[in-house]
Formats: sequence, structure tokens, C-alpha cells
Amino acid sequence: MSGNGKERVAIEGRILELTNLDKPFWPEDGYTKAHFIAYMRAVAPWLLPHLRGRPLVVTRYPDGIHGESFYQKDTPDHAPDWIRTWPYWSRDKGRWIRFTLCEDLPTLVWLANQACLELHPWLSPAAHPDRPDMAVVDLDPAEPAGFEEARRAAFMLKSLLDNLGLRGYPKLSGATGIHVYIPIAPRYAYRQVAGFVQACGRVLLRLAPGLITLERAVRRRAGKVYVDYLQNVKGKTLVGVYCPRPRPGAPVSCPVTWEELERVTPDAFTMATVPERLARLGDLFAPVLTARQDLEGTFGSLGLP
Repeated sequence: MSGNGKERVAIEGRILELTNLDKPFWPEDGYTKAHFIAYMRAVAPWLLPHLRGRPLVVTRYPDGIHGESFYQKDTPDHAPDWIRTWPYWSRDKGRWIRFTLCEDLPTLVWLANQACLELHPWLSPAAHPDRPDMAVVDLDPAEPAGFEEARRAAFMLKSLLDNLGLRGYPKLSGATGIHVYIPIAPRYAYRQVAGFVQACGRVLLRLAPGLITLERAVRRRAGKVYVDYLQNVKGKTLVGVYCPRPRPGAPVSCPVTWEELERVTPDAFTMATVPERLARLGDLFAPVLTARQDLEGTFGSLGLP
């Protein structure tokens, strides 16, 4: 890194100007923007398959985790012309949105240089945007409930999925929540997928009304785990796998096995430990991209039409 916090790098034939490399991003941990970019480059072989072909929403933290942050859907006009984008007509906004498609390492590094700490890929690819190829169950505990309650809810969900003949893949949110991804055949509309996840939540609520809630109002969730089925709406996104979170310690939203989930802590995986874990174990989330499970057989069991 040069003394003025800038560096020109060549990556796969693209020239990038990296800036403000010495800016503190996780000040309590001594991590700068340069550390963040280095982390994203290190995890790229496992991260990129989960981003390719999917419209991307990002959360930018230009002044680090304690500075102001903002969501960004539109690819900025100053983006290099080699950045691939996907145009989408937003009826809500009444205009076209150019979503970024992160197809390669230069694009990933460019996003990191834009201080995009969190990358949020769609549940459906741009090739068939109305047909998601994964469902997600976001288990979000509300204080005084925390990670232990989310863990209990996750294993209740696993038992339900086992009974339905489905396989779910858990990942830590990097905070107190747990995300369970269910890869599906891309032939269901978002409303069907959301209905499926909502029906799963209703089963869990009947089994454990003192633990589970489907209440959308935050004030009514206290002490319970919210099953957020509304994440399964086109354009709604969760933080992507292997992304660091804006919290002290630089925890990472990291996939785990169900066996690990029995004993793991919510901040078990960080920017300092995830690259070695990936090199040792590979991508535990890879099946989410390749398994294609049918939901039809579950609808009757869950009371869906």
C-alpha cells in the first residue's frame, strides 16, 4: 500500500484505483479498508459463485462501521464500463434500476473499494427474476431473546423440514439471528415461496407459541423469534454468505453444519478466521446453488392449496 492510502492494481486484465486504504473500518479491531479488500479477495473463490448472475443490493459504509451507511441498488454512473449491470423496471419508483451483477474478481474488488461491506444477492437470478431458486427462513430473535432462542427455533425448523423431505442449510447472520436456506426448483412464484415459508412458521408457532412469533410489529415480538417469511419477496434480500458485518470483532455471515450449530457461538467466525476455514472445509453453502427440491409434495402437509 502506498503512503497516501492509494494503490493501482491490475486484476484479471482490469486496472483498479484503490483509495483510502488506511481508513479505519473496524477501529476496535484495527481493521482498515485495506484489510477488508484483502479479505474479500481471499474469499472470492467461494463467494463469487453465490453472486454471479444475481441482481445485487449493497450496503455501503464509506467511513467504517461507526459511520453513516446506506443501501444502494443502482450502479453508480462513475462505475467502470466493464461492470455488468441488469436493468429492471421498478413500478414503485417509476424508473429503471441498473442492478450490479458481480461476475468476477475485478467487480468484487471494485465493490469492496466502494466500501460495500454487505452484499445482498436476490433469491432469483436475472435469468428468471420472477422464479426464485431458493427459499429463506430468517429467524430473528427480539430481545430479551437472543441467539439461544434462534438456535432452538432453527432445530425445530430442521425437524419440520426433515418430515417434509427437504434439506435446509443454516448460516449465522453474523449478529444474533440464523438464516436457513432451502434450495428449490425455480418453478414457483415468489408468492408461493413466501406462502410456503409462512406455513412453516405457522407450524412452528403451534408447536412453540412461547418461542415463535409471526407478528410483523416489532413491539409485539419481545422475547420471541420472528419467522420472517416476508424476506421471500422479489427484491427483498438478506446479507450474503461470507460477508462481514458492521459489528466489533468483524463477524461474518458464515454457513455452518447442523452439527456445528449445536455448539457454535454467534460471533464464532470473523474476517480473521473465515479464509482459513474455507481453505480447510470448502464452501458448505455450495449445495444451495445446485440442489433443486420440489415443494409440491409439501403444500398439502402445510395446508397450502
